[in-house]
Amino acid sequence: MRCRLSTLMGQSRYSIQDVHNKTGLSRSTVAQLYHDKATRIDFDTVEKLCTLFKCDITDLLELEGIKTIKG
Repeated sequence: MRCRLSTLMGQSRYSIQDVHNKTGLSRSTVAQLYHDKATRIDFDTVEKLCTLFKCDITDLLELEGIKTIKG
């Protein structure tokens, strides 16, 4: 899974501090997502980011290399 927060922030010209101030999320959470280093993300975090950027979850998170399992 890949987080596209840095792309969304670039389009809006927001810094990590801007996102922290506008969402109330911790700076470390925003920084981990920005650098695509987070290993998990809470539903509340997704909701706050999608609300801020007026986007869908698929604009924020992207699945990479998904293989289908044949039964």
